[in-house]
Amino acid sequence: MYRHRFIINRWVWELPGGYVDHAEDVAAAAAREVEEETGWRPRTMEHLVTYQPSIGTLDQPQDIYLARGADLTDTAPDINEAEDIRWIPLVDAVDMIDRGEIVGAATVVALYRALSLSAA
Repeated sequence: MYRHRFIINRWVWELPGGYVDHAEDVAAAAAREVEEETGWRPRTMEHLVTYQPSIGTLDQPQDIYLARGADLTDTAPDINEAEDIRWIPLVDAVDMIDRGEIVGAATVVALYRALSLSAA
């Protein structure tokens, strides 16, 4: 998703993400966020990695899930979430990281972790 991040005042590409509602299953929450933000419903969700983005200042584990397959739904993506939504091959995403087009920690961690699976 291509979106403006006000804190860094830049347009960047990133993966969908969000919050778990109360007692919601984490994988279900990840799938829900993908659909709300993109209009695509993941077919499967598998835990990819959990990481701590800032262990020196806070305890805030981040869970990342990998979707395999997706179906376009009638859900209109939230216009406040992204300017553009595209499918980008993983190998192209590495070049986007190198060029500074992808800078968010969760997206960088997710992409490199997903690429590590294909290398194994």
